[in-house]
Amino acid sequence: MAHTSTIQLDITLDETKTPETIHWRAAEGGVSKPTEAKAFMLSIWDVADSAALRIDLWTKKMMVDEMNDFMFQTLMTMADTYERATNQKELAEELKTFTLGFKKKMEEEMKKNQL
Repeated sequence: MAHTSTIQLDITLDETKTPETIHWRAAEGGVSKPTEAKAFMLSIWDVADSAALRIDLWTKKMMVDEMNDFMFQTLMTMADTYERATNQKELAEELKTFTLGFKKKMEEEMKKNQL
């Protein structure tokens, strides 16, 4: 018998349709109460079109340094996911190496912009 699990996202928009708040919950994942988030990315593989679809949203409260951390952590976990799904350890490590270089450049840019 098939089992269904639900992940719920609630986004409050301002008058220009910019996200003001994002709340999510996933009862089966241990998050039964609405939990605040400042950003999320959702990637879906569309079987009919053999194409990746995505939704990227972030609130007005998301700071640039937080977005930098979010992107870094997302890229690192994508490398882990890729390795688990394909067993391509060498390519996953290449993505992690790229991501570490990306983080270094992000940090350099942040320092330049603070001067």
